[in-house]
Amino acid sequence: MQDNTYWVYILASDKLGTLYVGVTNSLERRIAEHRSKEAPGFTKTYAVDRLVFFRGFGDVAEAIHFEKQLKRWRRDWKIRLIETENPHWADLYLDMMALPPLHPDLAAAGVTR
Repeated sequence: MQDNTYWVYILASDKLGTLYVGVTNSLERRIAEHRSKEAPGFTKTYAVDRLVFFRGFGDVAEAIHFEKQLKRWRRDWKIRLIETENPHWADLYLDMMALPPLHPDLAAAGVTR
């Protein structure tokens, strides 16, 4: 079984901190990489690992298009988007990991929480 969900996400270093926008086909795996500092570059350098926003898409082209749009948005627009859905800037990764995997490959690989 193949899951065709693609995720656009925003990470923050802290409330109103440094922001990072990304896209992935496995949100759990990708955020885990950011949190463990496996992903070199911007998020590792600036300790940006708090998942504050994510949205799923059924088409990779739509996800990439939305990611590119978000990257061009002004900072205050991104903050407004985050605060509309996550007003307290909670780390959504913690809640997400308490749920069954979003991606069936993780379940098949025996990833448990």
